[in-house]
Amino acid sequence: MQKLLIPLQGAQMLFVAFGALVLMPLITGLDTGVALFTAGAGTLLFQLITKRQVPIFLASSFAFIAPILYGVQTWGIPATMGGLIAAGCMYLILASLVKIRGTAFIHRLLPPVVVGPVIIIIGLGLAPTAVNMALGKTGDGSAILVDYHTAIVISLASLFTTIAVAIWAKGLLKLMPILAGIIVGYGLSLAYGIIDFDKVTQAPWLAIPNFVAPEFHWQAIMFMIPVAIAPAVEHIGDILAISNVTGKDYFKKPGLHRTLAGDGVATIMAAAVGGPPNTTYSEVTGAVSLTRNFNPTIMTWTAITAITLAFVGKLGALMQTIPVPVMGGIMCLLFGSIAAVGLNSLIRNQVDLGEPRNLCIVGVTLVFGIGGMAFGIGSFSLQGISLCGIVAITLNLILPPTPAHLKATATAEPIE
Repeated sequence: MQKLLIPLQGAQMLFVAFGALVLMPLITGLDTGVALFTAGAGTLLFQLITKRQVPIFLASSFAFIAPILYGVQTWGIPATMGGLIAAGCMYLILASLVKIRGTAFIHRLLPPVVVGPVIIIIGLGLAPTAVNMALGKTGDGSAILVDYHTAIVISLASLFTTIAVAIWAKGLLKLMPILAGIIVGYGLSLAYGIIDFDKVTQAPWLAIPNFVAPEFHWQAIMFMIPVAIAPAVEHIGDILAISNVTGKDYFKKPGLHRTLAGDGVATIMAAAVGGPPNTTYSEVTGAVSLTRNFNPTIMTWTAITAITLAFVGKLGALMQTIPVPVMGGIMCLLFGSIAAVGLNSLIRNQVDLGEPRNLCIVGVTLVFGIGGMAFGIGSFSLQGISLCGIVAITLNLILPPTPAHLKATATAEPIE
């Protein structure tokens, strides 16, 4: 009987992850069917590489939203996918270094003072897009898609529903705040009559997802490679979280090098067919903690369910009918939460911003990211998250540690 329940438990895990999984491609303009397919296929590849020992599910990574939006606008989807393949290769390089040298070097290369401000930029850099969409406009604010008064009601309802579920809901519902926000916002959109179902009625029940072959342009590749910093660090945190939930040390078995390689291969595969990069999903980790079912086979069935749904044409068409105010309202919380994670990284690791060295790294990184600093040579331009990542790492490597007597002085200074 227990074996018969495993496929249903797998489908339940996908339901937990579904809202976040499809939100990312909806924001970036990628195909939701491809995202479902690559989430499932990526999870199966991860299980193959890690010998199916870790009960986690891989799906669309929010850390790549801003780079994908910029990449698609600047070079198009195929070139952006080529850059994402290069970012996935960075995971493999990190996995190899972990295998050879252990995990200590990652903490030296990517300490909290580097990772924190980069994650903050990932969130805050998207704030204008979220607000524009919440107001019924396109992401860049150039066109009005929904009347302001209608849009603000729908977006705020989506936002407050997401907040309410995240804070007050119980059980599995607490793990699905994004999905709850989408459902309420969509219901209001139906009441206002702003949803057009023509695409749904015209779409076939069975359809092949809109796969896209990658192209390789060095500008897009150089832009995307540094972006891998934040999700790689996020991956380490997720593996630590699932280790705490199950009581097993996945850093040792199957090993962090294997989990990083699994994440990298899943991302490369996803980008190779036009899908968003994959990352481990904390929502699913929360569901594993709640259900206390640590069998990795459940995630195999979650992946199979995702792949199956990818070929349901009407589902993909239905996802495209979600109005921008619904996504905009949820994004106001989502992107702010990403920035808060970066801030919490600084606080939790007690990064002393009274030290000139730390203040310089964090301050310069934040201003470069929020202010839109760009360095260009010819046709190549480095800006945004990629520039911030490189600047933060470089400053961390070249700036000397603060002398002990200066640390003591900074600590002793009274606050005026």
